[in-house]
Amino acid sequence: MAEGKPSILVVGSVNMDLAVRCPHIPAPGETVLGKGLVISPGGKGANQAVAAARLGGKCVFVGRVGQDAFGEQLLAGLKAEGVDCSHVLVTDEAPTGMAMIVVDAKGENAIVVAGGANQCLTPDDVFSCEDLFAAASVVLLQLELPLPPVRAAIDLARRHHCKVILDPAPAQPALDEALLCVDIICPNGLEADTITGQGQANEERAAKSMASDLVARGAGAAVVTLGARGSVVVTADGHFYRVPAYKVSVVDTTAAGDAFAGALAVAVARGEHIRQAARFANAAGALACTKFGATSAMPTAAEVAALMRDQPT
Repeated sequence: MAEGKPSILVVGSVNMDLAVRCPHIPAPGETVLGKGLVISPGGKGANQAVAAARLGGKCVFVGRVGQDAFGEQLLAGLKAEGVDCSHVLVTDEAPTGMAMIVVDAKGENAIVVAGGANQCLTPDDVFSCEDLFAAASVVLLQLELPLPPVRAAIDLARRHHCKVILDPAPAQPALDEALLCVDIICPNGLEADTITGQGQANEERAAKSMASDLVARGAGAAVVTLGARGSVVVTADGHFYRVPAYKVSVVDTTAAGDAFAGALAVAVARGEHIRQAARFANAAGALACTKFGATSAMPTAAEVAALMRDQPT
Protein backbone atom coordinates (compact mmCIF):
# COMPACT_ATOMS: atom_id res chain seq x y z
CA MET A 1 0.00 0.00 0.00
CA ALA A 2 1.33 3.38 -0.98
CA GLU A 3 2.47 5.93 1.55
CA GLY A 4 0.41 9.06 2.04
CA LYS A 5 -2.98 7.33 2.00
CA PRO A 6 -5.43 8.15 4.81
CA SER A 7 -4.96 5.56 7.56
CA ILE A 8 -8.11 3.72 8.64
CA LEU A 9 -8.23 1.17 11.47
CA VAL A 10 -11.31 -1.05 11.42
CA VAL A 11 -12.15 -3.10 14.51
CA GLY A 12 -15.05 -5.25 13.44
CA SER A 13 -16.79 -8.36 12.22
CA VAL A 14 -16.11 -10.62 9.29
CA ASN A 15 -18.77 -13.10 8.09
CA MET A 16 -19.58 -15.37 5.23
CA ASP A 17 -22.93 -14.30 3.76
CA LEU A 18 -25.57 -16.69 2.45
CA ALA A 19 -27.93 -14.55 0.39
CA VAL A 20 -31.05 -15.56 -1.52
CA ARG A 21 -33.49 -13.61 -3.67
CA CYS A 22 -37.24 -14.01 -3.16
CA PRO A 23 -40.43 -12.18 -4.20
CA HIS A 24 -40.91 -10.74 -0.72
CA ILE A 25 -39.44 -11.05 2.76
CA PRO A 26 -41.31 -13.82 4.61
CA ALA A 27 -43.76 -12.95 7.37
CA PRO A 28 -43.59 -14.96 10.63
CA GLY A 29 -44.59 -18.55 9.87
CA GLU A 30 -44.49 -18.05 6.11
CA THR A 31 -42.37 -20.09 3.68
CA VAL A 32 -41.28 -18.36 0.47
CA LEU A 33 -39.55 -19.99 -2.46
CA GLY A 34 -36.34 -18.20 -3.30
CA LYS A 35 -33.72 -18.51 -6.00
CA GLY A 36 -30.15 -17.64 -6.77
CA LEU A 37 -28.35 -18.56 -3.55
CA VAL A 38 -25.08 -16.62 -3.36
CA ILE A 39 -22.31 -17.39 -0.85
CA SER A 40 -20.01 -14.40 -0.58
CA PRO A 41 -17.81 -12.40 1.84
CA GLY A 42 -19.48 -10.03 4.26
CA GLY A 43 -19.59 -8.78 7.83
CA LYS A 44 -20.00 -5.09 8.60
CA GLY A 45 -16.38 -4.65 9.62
CA ALA A 46 -14.98 -6.45 6.59
CA ASN A 47 -17.34 -4.67 4.20
CA GLN A 48 -16.28 -1.30 5.58
CA ALA A 49 -12.60 -2.21 5.45
CA VAL A 50 -12.88 -3.18 1.78
CA ALA A 51 -14.86 -0.01 1.04
CA ALA A 52 -12.15 2.10 2.67
CA ALA A 53 -9.39 0.29 0.78
CA ARG A 54 -11.13 0.57 -2.60
CA LEU A 55 -11.76 4.27 -1.99
CA GLY A 56 -8.12 5.08 -1.35
CA GLY A 57 -7.59 4.33 2.32
CA LYS A 58 -4.69 2.45 3.91
CA CYS A 59 -6.76 0.01 5.93
CA VAL A 60 -5.83 -2.26 8.84
CA PHE A 61 -8.34 -4.77 10.23
CA VAL A 62 -8.66 -6.19 13.76
CA GLY A 63 -11.06 -9.09 14.34
CA ARG A 64 -11.44 -12.86 14.58
CA VAL A 65 -12.31 -15.71 12.25
CA GLY A 66 -12.75 -19.41 12.90
CA GLN A 67 -10.19 -22.08 12.11
CA ASP A 68 -12.15 -23.27 9.09
CA ALA A 69 -12.42 -22.97 5.31
CA PHE A 70 -14.67 -19.90 5.47
CA GLY A 71 -12.14 -18.12 7.68
CA GLU A 72 -9.31 -18.88 5.27
CA GLN A 73 -11.38 -17.74 2.30
CA LEU A 74 -12.43 -14.48 3.97
CA LEU A 75 -8.90 -13.57 5.03
CA ALA A 76 -7.58 -14.29 1.55
CA GLY A 77 -10.26 -12.02 0.09
CA LEU A 78 -9.46 -9.15 2.45
CA LYS A 79 -5.74 -9.43 1.73
CA ALA A 80 -6.44 -9.41 -2.01
CA GLU A 81 -8.24 -6.08 -1.51
CA GLY A 82 -5.13 -4.61 0.12
CA VAL A 83 -6.45 -4.78 3.69
CA ASP A 84 -3.78 -5.50 6.31
CA CYS A 85 -5.03 -8.62 8.15
CA SER A 86 -1.93 -9.34 10.22
CA HIS A 87 -3.90 -8.57 13.40
CA VAL A 88 -6.88 -10.82 12.62
CA LEU A 89 -6.87 -13.73 15.06
CA VAL A 90 -7.84 -17.28 14.13
CA THR A 91 -9.74 -19.12 16.86
CA ASP A 92 -10.81 -22.71 17.34
CA GLU A 93 -13.40 -21.67 19.96
CA ALA A 94 -16.11 -20.94 17.39
CA PRO A 95 -16.71 -21.12 13.64
CA THR A 96 -16.35 -18.12 11.37
CA GLY A 97 -19.33 -15.78 11.59
CA MET A 98 -22.17 -16.20 9.13
CA ALA A 99 -25.11 -14.09 7.96
CA MET A 100 -28.34 -15.26 6.38
CA ILE A 101 -29.74 -12.62 4.01
CA VAL A 102 -33.07 -12.46 2.18
CA VAL A 103 -33.39 -9.88 -0.60
CA ASP A 104 -36.82 -9.06 -2.03
CA ALA A 105 -37.83 -7.93 -5.52
CA LYS A 106 -37.32 -4.25 -4.59
CA GLY A 107 -33.81 -4.83 -3.29
CA GLU A 108 -34.79 -4.51 0.38
CA ASN A 109 -33.34 -7.05 2.78
CA ALA A 110 -33.68 -8.86 6.08
CA ILE A 111 -30.55 -10.20 7.78
CA VAL A 112 -29.83 -12.62 10.63
CA VAL A 113 -26.24 -12.88 11.87
CA ALA A 114 -24.66 -15.83 13.69
CA GLY A 115 -21.64 -14.08 15.22
CA GLY A 116 -19.43 -17.12 15.74
CA ALA A 117 -15.76 -16.16 16.06
CA ASN A 118 -16.64 -12.47 16.08
CA GLN A 119 -18.09 -12.95 19.55
CA CYS A 120 -14.72 -14.22 20.79
CA LEU A 121 -12.94 -10.87 20.30
CA THR A 122 -11.90 -9.47 23.68
CA PRO A 123 -10.70 -6.11 25.05
CA ASP A 124 -7.24 -7.69 25.50
CA ASP A 125 -7.18 -8.48 21.77
CA VAL A 126 -7.78 -4.79 21.11
CA PHE A 127 -5.34 -3.46 23.72
CA SER A 128 -2.61 -5.69 22.27
CA CYS A 129 -2.92 -3.64 19.05
CA GLU A 130 -2.32 -0.25 20.67
CA ASP A 131 0.42 0.61 18.16
CA LEU A 132 -2.21 0.51 15.40
CA PHE A 133 -4.21 3.23 17.14
CA ALA A 134 -1.10 5.38 17.41
CA ALA A 135 -0.71 5.17 13.62
CA ALA A 136 -4.35 5.60 12.57
CA SER A 137 -6.17 8.77 11.55
CA VAL A 138 -9.66 7.26 11.93
CA VAL A 139 -10.93 4.27 13.88
CA LEU A 140 -14.09 2.75 12.37
CA LEU A 141 -16.37 0.62 14.58
CA GLN A 142 -19.68 -1.25 14.41
CA LEU A 143 -21.76 -3.34 16.86
CA GLU A 144 -21.50 -6.87 15.41
CA LEU A 145 -18.88 -7.49 18.12
CA PRO A 146 -19.31 -7.80 21.89
CA LEU A 147 -19.49 -4.31 23.39
CA PRO A 148 -16.39 -4.56 25.66
CA PRO A 149 -13.86 -4.64 22.76
CA VAL A 150 -15.76 -1.79 21.09
CA ARG A 151 -15.42 0.28 24.27
CA ALA A 152 -11.74 -0.67 24.45
CA ALA A 153 -11.23 0.59 20.89
CA ILE A 154 -12.91 3.90 21.75
CA ASP A 155 -10.68 4.28 24.82
CA LEU A 156 -7.51 3.62 22.82
CA ALA A 157 -8.58 5.95 20.04
CA ARG A 158 -9.10 8.76 22.55
CA ARG A 159 -5.71 8.04 24.11
CA HIS A 160 -4.04 8.42 20.73
CA HIS A 161 -6.22 11.29 19.45
CA CYS A 162 -7.78 9.28 16.61
CA LYS A 163 -11.16 10.28 15.28
CA VAL A 164 -13.78 7.61 15.98
CA ILE A 165 -16.67 6.80 13.65
CA LEU A 166 -19.32 4.42 15.00
CA ASP A 167 -21.84 2.69 12.77
CA PRO A 168 -24.27 1.60 15.55
CA ALA A 169 -25.55 -1.51 13.80
CA PRO A 170 -27.18 -3.71 14.81
CA ALA A 171 -28.77 -0.97 16.91
CA GLN A 172 -29.64 -1.42 20.57
CA PRO A 173 -32.41 0.50 22.36
CA ALA A 174 -30.42 1.00 25.58
CA LEU A 175 -27.06 1.78 24.01
CA ASP A 176 -24.32 2.51 26.53
CA GLU A 177 -23.80 6.26 26.70
CA ALA A 178 -20.03 5.72 26.52
CA LEU A 179 -20.49 4.31 23.02
CA LEU A 180 -22.22 7.50 21.90
CA CYS A 181 -19.28 9.71 22.87
CA VAL A 182 -17.55 9.38 19.51
CA ASP A 183 -16.55 11.93 16.89
CA ILE A 184 -19.20 10.77 14.40
CA ILE A 185 -22.09 8.34 14.75
CA CYS A 186 -23.73 7.25 11.48
CA PRO A 187 -26.94 5.22 11.94
CA ASN A 188 -29.60 4.74 9.33
CA GLY A 189 -33.07 6.02 10.12
CA LEU A 190 -34.33 2.82 11.73
CA GLU A 191 -31.19 2.48 13.84
CA ALA A 192 -31.47 6.10 14.99
CA ASP A 193 -35.09 5.41 15.94
CA THR A 194 -34.08 2.30 17.91
CA ILE A 195 -31.44 4.23 19.85
CA THR A 196 -33.47 7.38 20.51
CA GLY A 197 -37.02 6.00 20.49
CA GLN A 198 -38.35 9.04 18.63
CA GLY A 199 -40.06 7.28 15.70
CA GLN A 200 -40.78 8.26 12.07
CA ALA A 201 -37.13 7.78 11.21
CA ASN A 202 -37.43 8.27 7.45
CA GLU A 203 -38.92 11.74 7.72
CA GLU A 204 -36.29 14.45 7.46
CA ARG A 205 -37.63 16.47 10.39
CA ALA A 206 -37.58 13.39 12.63
CA ALA A 207 -34.10 12.45 11.39
CA LYS A 208 -32.82 15.91 12.29
CA SER A 209 -34.36 15.59 15.74
CA MET A 210 -32.82 12.18 16.32
CA ALA A 211 -29.41 13.36 15.08
CA SER A 212 -29.65 16.30 17.49
CA ASP A 213 -30.47 13.89 20.31
CA LEU A 214 -27.41 11.76 19.51
CA VAL A 215 -25.23 14.87 19.56
CA ALA A 216 -26.76 15.97 22.87
CA ARG A 217 -25.85 12.55 24.28
CA GLY A 218 -22.18 12.96 23.41
CA ALA A 219 -21.48 12.53 19.69
CA GLY A 220 -19.40 15.21 18.01
CA ALA A 221 -21.60 14.85 14.93
CA ALA A 222 -24.46 12.59 13.86
CA VAL A 223 -25.04 11.58 10.25
CA VAL A 224 -28.40 9.84 9.75
CA THR A 225 -28.81 8.07 6.41
CA LEU A 226 -32.25 7.99 4.81
CA GLY A 227 -31.79 5.80 1.74
CA ALA A 228 -33.26 7.44 -1.34
CA ARG A 229 -33.71 10.67 0.64
CA GLY A 230 -29.99 11.11 1.21
CA SER A 231 -28.69 11.94 4.67
CA VAL A 232 -28.82 14.64 7.32
CA VAL A 233 -25.94 15.91 9.43
CA VAL A 234 -26.07 17.63 12.82
CA THR A 235 -22.87 18.80 14.52
CA ALA A 236 -22.11 19.63 18.13
CA ASP A 237 -21.47 23.26 17.20
CA GLY A 238 -25.05 23.63 16.00
CA HIS A 239 -24.81 23.15 12.23
CA PHE A 240 -27.39 21.21 10.23
CA TYR A 241 -26.86 19.98 6.70
CA ARG A 242 -29.21 18.24 4.29
CA VAL A 243 -27.17 16.08 1.90
CA PRO A 244 -29.09 14.95 -1.23
CA ALA A 245 -29.10 11.36 -2.46
CA TYR A 246 -27.74 10.08 -5.75
CA LYS A 247 -30.18 8.39 -8.12
CA VAL A 248 -29.30 4.82 -9.08
CA SER A 249 -31.10 1.63 -10.10
CA VAL A 250 -31.40 -0.40 -6.90
CA VAL A 251 -30.54 -4.11 -7.03
CA ASP A 252 -29.66 -4.92 -3.41
CA THR A 253 -29.41 -2.58 -0.39
CA THR A 254 -27.59 -5.10 1.81
CA ALA A 255 -24.28 -3.28 2.30
CA ALA A 256 -25.18 0.31 1.41
CA GLY A 257 -24.62 1.43 4.99
CA ASP A 258 -21.21 -0.22 5.07
CA ALA A 259 -20.14 1.50 1.86
CA PHE A 260 -21.35 4.78 3.39
CA ALA A 261 -19.38 4.24 6.61
CA GLY A 262 -16.18 3.19 4.83
CA ALA A 263 -16.38 6.19 2.51
CA LEU A 264 -17.12 8.53 5.41
CA ALA A 265 -14.00 7.27 7.20
CA VAL A 266 -11.80 7.88 4.17
CA ALA A 267 -13.15 11.40 3.62
CA VAL A 268 -12.80 12.32 7.30
CA ALA A 269 -9.26 10.92 7.37
CA ARG A 270 -8.46 13.14 4.38
CA GLY A 271 -9.59 16.13 6.43
CA GLU A 272 -12.76 16.88 4.46
CA HIS A 273 -15.57 18.92 5.99
CA ILE A 274 -18.36 16.74 7.39
CA ARG A 275 -20.83 17.96 4.76
CA GLN A 276 -18.52 17.03 1.88
CA ALA A 277 -17.64 13.76 3.60
CA ALA A 278 -21.34 12.86 3.79
CA ARG A 279 -21.78 13.72 0.12
CA PHE A 280 -18.91 11.39 -0.80
CA ALA A 281 -20.38 8.69 1.44
CA ASN A 282 -23.86 9.13 -0.11
CA ALA A 283 -22.36 8.38 -3.51
CA ALA A 284 -20.58 5.26 -2.24
CA GLY A 285 -23.72 4.01 -0.53
CA ALA A 286 -25.80 4.55 -3.64
CA LEU A 287 -23.36 2.65 -5.83
CA ALA A 288 -23.35 -0.31 -3.42
CA CYS A 289 -27.10 -0.65 -4.09
CA THR A 290 -26.48 -1.28 -7.79
CA LYS A 291 -24.82 -4.67 -7.22
CA PHE A 292 -25.89 -7.89 -5.52
CA GLY A 293 -23.87 -8.92 -2.49
CA ALA A 294 -21.99 -7.23 0.34
CA THR A 295 -18.20 -6.98 0.19
CA SER A 296 -18.28 -7.48 -3.58
CA ALA A 297 -20.62 -4.49 -3.96
CA MET A 298 -18.23 -1.96 -2.43
CA PRO A 299 -17.48 0.72 -5.06
CA THR A 300 -14.13 1.98 -6.24
CA ALA A 301 -12.85 5.54 -6.03
CA ALA A 302 -13.22 5.90 -9.82
CA GLU A 303 -16.87 4.81 -9.68
CA VAL A 304 -17.67 7.27 -6.90
CA ALA A 305 -15.90 10.10 -8.71
CA ALA A 306 -17.85 9.36 -11.89
CA LEU A 307 -21.21 9.38 -10.09
CA MET A 308 -20.43 12.63 -8.29
CA ARG A 309 -19.35 14.19 -11.57
CA ASP A 310 -22.45 13.00 -13.43
CA GLN A 311 -24.85 14.04 -10.66
CA PRO A 312 -23.47 17.22 -9.07
CA THR A 313 -25.35 18.16 -5.89
